[in-house]
Amino acid sequence: MTIEAPVRDAMDSQRGVVGALTWVLGWVGAIVAVAVTALSASSAIALAGVPDPGPITTYGLPALTALGQLSASIALGSAVFAAFFVPPQRDGLLDIGGYRAVKIASMASIIWAVCAVLLIPLSISNVSGQSLSKTLHVHNLITAYGQVADARTWAWTAVLAVLTAIAARVTLRWGWVFAVLILASASLLPVALAGHSSAGGDHDLGTNSLILHIGGAAVWMGGLFAVATYAFAGGHWRALAVRRFSRVAFWCIIVVGISGVVNALIRVPVGDLFSDLYGRIVLAKVVALVVLGALGAWHRRRTISSLDSDDADPRRGLFVRFALVESLVFAVTFGIAAGLSKTPPPPIDTSQLTPAETVIGYRIDAPPTFGRIVGDWRFDLIFGTAAIVLCLTYLRGVYRLRRRGDAWPVGRTVAWVLGCLALLFASSSGLGVYGPAMFSIHMIGHMILSMLIPVLLVLGGPVTLALRALPVAGRGNPPGPREWIQSAIHSKFAKIAANPIVAVVLFVGSFYVLYLGGLFALAADYHAAHLAMNAHFLISGYVFYWLVIGIDPAPRQLSPIAKLAMVLGTLPFHAFFGVALMMSSDVIAESYYRNLNLPWAYSLFDDQRLGGGIAWAAGEIPLVIVMLSLLVQWSRQDNKQAKRFDRNAERDHDADLDSYNEMLKQLNRKG
Repeated sequence: MTIEAPVRDAMDSQRGVVGALTWVLGWVGAIVAVAVTALSASSAIALAGVPDPGPITTYGLPALTALGQLSASIALGSAVFAAFFVPPQRDGLLDIGGYRAVKIASMASIIWAVCAVLLIPLSISNVSGQSLSKTLHVHNLITAYGQVADARTWAWTAVLAVLTAIAARVTLRWGWVFAVLILASASLLPVALAGHSSAGGDHDLGTNSLILHIGGAAVWMGGLFAVATYAFAGGHWRALAVRRFSRVAFWCIIVVGISGVVNALIRVPVGDLFSDLYGRIVLAKVVALVVLGALGAWHRRRTISSLDSDDADPRRGLFVRFALVESLVFAVTFGIAAGLSKTPPPPIDTSQLTPAETVIGYRIDAPPTFGRIVGDWRFDLIFGTAAIVLCLTYLRGVYRLRRRGDAWPVGRTVAWVLGCLALLFASSSGLGVYGPAMFSIHMIGHMILSMLIPVLLVLGGPVTLALRALPVAGRGNPPGPREWIQSAIHSKFAKIAANPIVAVVLFVGSFYVLYLGGLFALAADYHAAHLAMNAHFLISGYVFYWLVIGIDPAPRQLSPIAKLAMVLGTLPFHAFFGVALMMSSDVIAESYYRNLNLPWAYSLFDDQRLGGGIAWAAGEIPLVIVMLSLLVQWSRQDNKQAKRFDRNAERDHDADLDSYNEMLKQLNRKG
């Protein structure tokens, strides 16, 4: 991409404005974080039971946390802006607004990485009680790094932030913005998986709610920053960008609000909200979020609709001014959150926690039975919410088709709804409750997530539904969700994923790597690993059956014979995996399961053999469903060909048949 001198000068001028605004927001967040931390600094040190590490550590830790998280939000919001809020050029290159946004994302990620690196020694100093000067000795850093979990958290954050900065720096095409988006999101995960919510009882709900809370707040704040700077620069698509951001911000408000309430109720009893300092800080954060929501609603009603009017320039100035005010409130909110993370929560009696409750977050007092599997529910905030959202979104698309008079097969709707219900059941019923505690139950959930649910979801044809239900952008108009889906289908990444060899390796090969390769034993202790495993089961299964069933469009269409060969070809590998589990002489993740100390006696070895039998037998279920689906597709294909032949015969009065009969007569004469 070549940038002309006037455009470059404009970008340099705006870069200075963006840098100044980032500096102001960072200082506001840091000052608020220090002020909140000062309210409980002495009591926090006393509760930690370590010497005072000094004011640099005590106040530098929350200040850098606030500055870093603000920068991470700007990076993520700028990537979202470049991907969805403004259109690229027709040749796929980013336009000037998107290009500027990814460069801002790169700059913000560098700040995030620097803050994370500085927070490593600060975290060690805070935990050990040593002054920062002593902690910075190389020997002390190396020795303490492996012992302080927060130090490892910030190290991972720094690595991911650097990768985000590099990816954003070299990105010129629209499709590569999604790599920046994924990396920027990943850089927030280590922080979301640490902190107060990751320890004690109910830490599964606490961690999941914090992931949603931090992600929603980052997109909301960062998106606002990106839109405000774009409107300030007089971007051509500013009205479109603001409208799209407004829709995203509405859902971010809901996600941040609900997840914040769930997380607060886990950490703070209702009675302590007004009497305890931690509770009062939580209330201050709630007030800030309410103010942000009110400002957003005001924007939606007063400024957005007028951006396309004739007096757009003054209205643009009004929007920018209020967006800056909202950004300052966001900085205050992030500062409160950073200070809150360093404030000791109300004391919780951990003496009554069972070993299982300490490891997986909740009590398990009785062995699994059919009644408990069906009746004991614990809602999964990640996958349970995903199941509900996917179901409602699909039904909305069906309703939109029906409202305009278009038909949609009932069978596809039933398949999709059943798939969403199966996802809800697998993640939030007793199956999800007992899954982390027993290998056999985990294997049932694995088979449902990787085989049954993907088959049902693929049979629903969601991509076809979306392409029919979403409006076409039209010639000369900026691309919308329908065009984004089409671009994703024809992208290089989709072509790689749609390669049958890649799909089979990801689907079946991961079984061997995860369980027989020792990865499961290393990951079993970590809540994040269980989330990643479930996501992998769903995605790899969906990609495999997306190719095999073939209802939705794909980069490469396979013949029915090739589809059947893929299914039959995976069966031996799947069966051998189940047999290998049953015949294994070692218990997978034995120390993890023994540390749960469940209150009933059972053999880990027998439970693993049962899990292997479940894996071996489960391969028959999707085979039957896929075979029925392929038979239906073949039947429909034959019917279409027959109808096409009949129509051709009516048009040419059976010319093909007459020609064929004449050829037979000539052959008969020659004979």
